[in-house]
Amino acid sequence: MDPTDISSWLTETDEQKLAGLWSLADRIRAGHVGTAVHLRGLIEISNYCVRHCAYCGLHTGNTSLKRYRMTETEIIACAETAVRFGYGTVVLQSGEDRGISAEWLAGVIQKIKHSTTLAVTLSLGERHPDELKLWRRAGADRYLLRFETSDRELYKKIHPPTGSTRRHRIEQLAAIRELGYETGSGIMVGIPGQTFASLTRDLLLFRDLDLDMVGIGPWLPHPDTVLGAESLPADNHVPNTDLMSCKVLALARILCPDANIPATTALATLNPETGRSHGLERGANVLMPNLTPDRYKKLYEIYPNKSGSTLSAEQCDHIAKKTIRALGRKIGTGQGSRIKTTPAIGSTVTAS
Repeated sequence: MDPTDISSWLTETDEQKLAGLWSLADRIRAGHVGTAVHLRGLIEISNYCVRHCAYCGLHTGNTSLKRYRMTETEIIACAETAVRFGYGTVVLQSGEDRGISAEWLAGVIQKIKHSTTLAVTLSLGERHPDELKLWRRAGADRYLLRFETSDRELYKKIHPPTGSTRRHRIEQLAAIRELGYETGSGIMVGIPGQTFASLTRDLLLFRDLDLDMVGIGPWLPHPDTVLGAESLPADNHVPNTDLMSCKVLALARILCPDANIPATTALATLNPETGRSHGLERGANVLMPNLTPDRYKKLYEIYPNKSGSTLSAEQCDHIAKKTIRALGRKIGTGQGSRIKTTPAIGSTVTAS
């Protein structure tokens, strides 16, 4: 699949042709990662953040947001809920919170790994290499750091610098992999100013980075941000629709056949009725039910009306499993780590 093929699919509107794309992505998913849908229990451990991102409600300048950090006891309780629900992984996610000390979190990770068989995924933004090394030694299995867009000028627009001399996120991903983490990244679809050409480069970068996990979701800005009230440009700019997000997801599956790819919370937020099922039918093999305690869920407002923010952990679990069963898929067991496979025969797709 070359850039011309990818660009053609991104701009395709014919429903019959797109049905062929969905079918191909689903066949490749089945052939490389199987029918199981793995459940990752999401725990949003803090909504503090030092960044000034131009779209996210957690940005440090949002003084109207009540801030929180979960305690070790609360996090361990959520991990125990994940075990009770039969999950193989928990995802510890937060804003870029410098108040979370590396040593404290290492202790939390060690306790989860000592008392459960769960895999631990971290999604904590940009952290110092020594911190990443400490958490890996404590037992963390995976690290997710989205590069959001490969267009560096666009990235600077949505992620204003903080005075840090850290490398671009794409370079940081190599360091994360060198530490032995399963490495995940991803993008937002429909960022104001995002072109089909840059989105094509994003997709090819997924393949070139040989990612273990790929996260794709639509651009959903918070109204209390610089870009929150900005209308999306027309003409050659990518729309932040569920259809476009599903195109990118399907193409990601074709380019990265054995990666773990979730039907994201953002996709379910944009399309509450069918977002999850469309994602699973078009290449995804992971869902991430929210296990965050009820008193914190609404405060982790990266964008408004986030899917699952008003539901209990039990309700989120029920919806996820019901969706899986309705599609005739099975619920995954174990940690669901990436298993590298060889390219599938007949997986080539040409321009539409």
